[in-house]
Amino acid sequence: MGKSSKDKRDAYYRLAKEQGWRARSAFKLLQLDEEFNLFEDVTRVVDLCAAPGSWSQVLSRVLIKGEKFGRSAWQDREAKFRQQMLNIFPSSEDHESPPPTEPTTAPAPTPRKDVKIVAIDLQPISPLPGIITLRADITHPATVPLLLRALDPDHPVDQRNQQASQRVDLVISDGAPDVTGLHDLDIYVQSQLLFAALNLALCVLKPGGKFVAKIFRGRNVDLLYAQLKIFFDKVYVAKPRSSRASSVEAFIVCIDFRPPEGFTASLEEPLGVGTRLPEMLAARREVLPITAAPGLVQDEETGAWKAVASAAAQVDEDGICDLEVEDLTVDDGRRDIRWIAPFVACGDLSAFDSDASYRLPEGHVSLDPVQPPTAPPYKRAIELRRAHGNAPKKVPVKG
Repeated sequence: MGKSSKDKRDAYYRLAKEQGWRARSAFKLLQLDEEFNLFEDVTRVVDLCAAPGSWSQVLSRVLIKGEKFGRSAWQDREAKFRQQMLNIFPSSEDHESPPPTEPTTAPAPTPRKDVKIVAIDLQPISPLPGIITLRADITHPATVPLLLRALDPDHPVDQRNQQASQRVDLVISDGAPDVTGLHDLDIYVQSQLLFAALNLALCVLKPGGKFVAKIFRGRNVDLLYAQLKIFFDKVYVAKPRSSRASSVEAFIVCIDFRPPEGFTASLEEPLGVGTRLPEMLAARREVLPITAAPGLVQDEETGAWKAVASAAAQVDEDGICDLEVEDLTVDDGRRDIRWIAPFVACGDLSAFDSDASYRLPEGHVSLDPVQPPTAPPYKRAIELRRAHGNAPKKVPVKG
């Protein structure tokens, strides 16, 4: 597909090149910040699955260079507008109008102090100002010591010590697997990638920190939300305006990190359980008392449960047993209902629709990508085809 047709189909792809972003996904992070104020009081960040580096580029321009986008830029515009209104319309207590002021210029960028940003990906990432890049696998336990040393060069070299001494404020992940088109398989692989990112985040996040990651919404996504709610006080599902509505992707935004008491994160035992789950379940069954529903007795020889007539269980002439189920309630007397994560749409409704096609203006010049792929997945395939003399040739277009 040519550049012109892609520019016409996706306005955010064109805007990313015009505004100097490496990928259109930069708008997703900016729109998430507009809604949740992700960058407030943030100086230490870990960007997982960072290639080609658009989210790291946003962090570099906001935290290191001090540029303002999203919520902070909107607040500055509102403050400037209010100041202009105060200069135009004096208060009723003042009889004389204030002296005319010169037009205010845009405030100079204010970089933050002691900023530390670490980006990790299996693919190489082109350098960014102030960003520490690591080429590593976030699912491998050996990645944790590399990350801890990048965050703190004085961290002791100990494979068993997988807790950061200087924790971070924010962990973000825009990673996704190469989709196959089989939605159930893609959703499962994405969930496993998310759990790897979450477990790595648990090793480095400080209490009160934030975690943002891409998810694929599927049939059992509610279970994922409930698992994240164990570690975070607030969990939201967000859909930025720049994310296509036709896509199953969304972003999970977890705020206020509060790990359970006694929990210790480690990639060797994901989420504190790892491969010990069958043993833990067996040990729990051994200590639990053997109980049965009213009206059931256990055969001593076969061990099978049989229904008997009782006040709570009546067997009719056809042998059908009706059992009364106890009403389970929580301690305060309310019915225990399922917790549902709030769904939030991010981005200005007047912004471009990522699913729409827009007519290109007259004299439009298609720009090259800001950062071409450094190691695309198809690079090896092209090299093999060229080695066998099967490289694609350009066919001249007849007029």
